[in-house]
Amino acid sequence: MKNIAAIGSGSWGVALALQLNKNGHHVKIWSYSQEEADLINQKHACMFLPNITIPNEIICYTNFEDTMKEAEIVLIVTPSNAIRSTLEKLKPFTNENQIFVLCSKGMEPDTLMIFTDVIKEVLPHVHVAALSGPSHAEEVSEFAPTAVVVASEEEQVMDELQEIFMSDCFRVYTNSDLTGVEVGGSLKNIIALACGISIGMGYGDNAIAALITRGLLEISRIGVGMGAKQETFYGLTGLGDLFVTCSSKHSRNRKCGVLLGQGKSLEEAKKEV
Repeated sequence: MKNIAAIGSGSWGVALALQLNKNGHHVKIWSYSQEEADLINQKHACMFLPNITIPNEIICYTNFEDTMKEAEIVLIVTPSNAIRSTLEKLKPFTNENQIFVLCSKGMEPDTLMIFTDVIKEVLPHVHVAALSGPSHAEEVSEFAPTAVVVASEEEQVMDELQEIFMSDCFRVYTNSDLTGVEVGGSLKNIIALACGISIGMGYGDNAIAALITRGLLEISRIGVGMGAKQETFYGLTGLGDLFVTCSSKHSRNRKCGVLLGQGKSLEEAKKEV
C-alpha cells in the first residue's frame, strides 16, 4: 500500500483517488475550497461527479502540510494556470524520495514549458512522471474500461507507477517520451475546439474527419520540433486522446466549440461550459 496525495479536488483528482483507493492505497485529497472539502468529507460526494460515492477512507484537506504528510506519490491535478504557484507552496513538504505525477494537461502560458519541466525547475530533487491518455473523469470514476500512459525518464518510476495504477478496468502503458505525451495531451484541445465549432456551424462528419486527421499531423510536427518522438502521437496520448476529446459528450473543449459555432460569444460559451 502506498500513501498518495492528490493535489486537486476536481473531477479528475477525485476519479484518480477512487481508482487508487480501489487498488488498496491510502489516498488524501487537497482542495483550495473548504466547501468542496466539506462535501467530500461529510457527504462523500463530488459536485462534478454526481453519480459516485467517495469512500470514507478518502479524506480531503485544505492545507498542504496534512495532505503531504507521509506522501510517497503526489498527483498534480490542479488547473494548469495554478501549477507553478501550487508547486512553490508544496516545496516545504517535499523530499527526494517522492514521485510527482503530472495529471493535468496543458503548457505554461508565459513560458510554453511542458509542466514536467516546470516540476523539475521548481522541485529539482523529486522524481517526475506524467499520466495522460483518453480518460474522461466521468467514466474513470465509474470504473469503465480505460487505457492510459505513464511517462517518465526513469524506468523504475514508470514501472512502480504502472503497478500502483493498474487494475482490471484501468490499463496502464509506459512511455519514456515525456515531451510527446504532454504535447499530445495539450494541443489536442485546440483541435477539439475546432471540431466543436464545425459541429455548431452545422457541418458534417467529413469536416470532423479532416480536422482530426490533419490536426494530428500538425500536433506531431510541433511535437517533433520540440524533441518528441513521432510515434508517440499515434498512440493513446496522441491519436487516442485527440479522438476522445473531439468526439465525446464529456469533452468541455468540444462543447465550448459547439457553442461558439452556434454564435455565442467566448464569454457566454465559457460560462455555460
